[in-house]
Amino acid sequence: MVTTISFARGVPAPECIPVELLADCARAVVERDGATVLSYGSPAGYEPLREWIAERHGVEPGRVLVTNGSLQGLVFLAKRFAGERVLLESPTYDRPLKILAAAGVEVVAVAMDEEGLELEGLEEALASGDKPAFLYTIPTFQNPSGRTLTSERRRRLVDLAREHDLLVLEDDPYGLVRFDGEAPPTLFELDGGEHVLYSSSFSKTIAPGLRVGYFVLPAGLERELEALAVSTYITPALLGQATVFEFLRRDSLEPNLERIRPLLAARRNAMLESLERELPDARWSRPEGGYFIWLELADGADTATLLARAGSAGVSFVPGTDFGGAPNTARLAFSFVSPDEIREGVRRLGSLVAEPVSV
Repeated sequence: MVTTISFARGVPAPECIPVELLADCARAVVERDGATVLSYGSPAGYEPLREWIAERHGVEPGRVLVTNGSLQGLVFLAKRFAGERVLLESPTYDRPLKILAAAGVEVVAVAMDEEGLELEGLEEALASGDKPAFLYTIPTFQNPSGRTLTSERRRRLVDLAREHDLLVLEDDPYGLVRFDGEAPPTLFELDGGEHVLYSSSFSKTIAPGLRVGYFVLPAGLERELEALAVSTYITPALLGQATVFEFLRRDSLEPNLERIRPLLAARRNAMLESLERELPDARWSRPEGGYFIWLELADGADTATLLARAGSAGVSFVPGTDFGGAPNTARLAFSFVSPDEIREGVRRLGSLVAEPVSV
């Protein structure tokens, strides 16, 4: 039986996770401060970690909410703005789509192109209908497309947020996982935190199993979301947060990033080279970092139908329609599979696309 090569999982490969160092950090935390981290604490998160995040982003610690993964914070926001209108770039990460739908939010899609969110479409959405509660965007190495919003568009987006008093949720879990090029300023940096809420996590830079994400919020909104945290879990998982802080306190973040960037870059390169060889008639994004490549097959192709046949071919991926994309698109994640697996997986995918479909 053929072992399936999966391009569906947007998670770090085991070799990207610093297991031994994290084990030592967790042990040190329990030995030094076990009575604190193994008990209830602040619903806003482990205070030393909040202070570290606040200093990194140039804000007061009271504006930082540390959650059990960044999606937890989005759940709180969805509850806070339940029933209201929210703008989303399209395609976008499927989890926020599901979270917002479950909260009864009216979702308005704004198209993207190769340079990220199309601002003309955003202006049209702002000019029609009720004022949106916020815009959700992943401007750097976007999930699922891998695209990055250009610096020019970032500045214009911040200007639009100010003009329309628009709240922007900048989700930035991949920004530090850059292989090439120069990093553009974040929307939060350009705005100064007046209209932009910043969200990130340590899932892609340290380890996802720790479940540590965070939001940098306006003071009033932070208090509202903290109240939702109290009613949801009283206290987040402090041991994981304290382990992350110990990792950061030891100045281990940048060395870890320097270690994982080339591992992921080699995977990205293998996928780009394989797509050139196996699917020359298709189009795809060329990300400078992150985890994903967006594949666009010929007009009329249907990747959901293709996926139904992919199991027997030993390859899997996520159809673009799961993210609000066109039927001929797909997300390919390169982070979890080795370069050799990528080459073989794309070969299988190319054969599948070329295979005639019996009617």
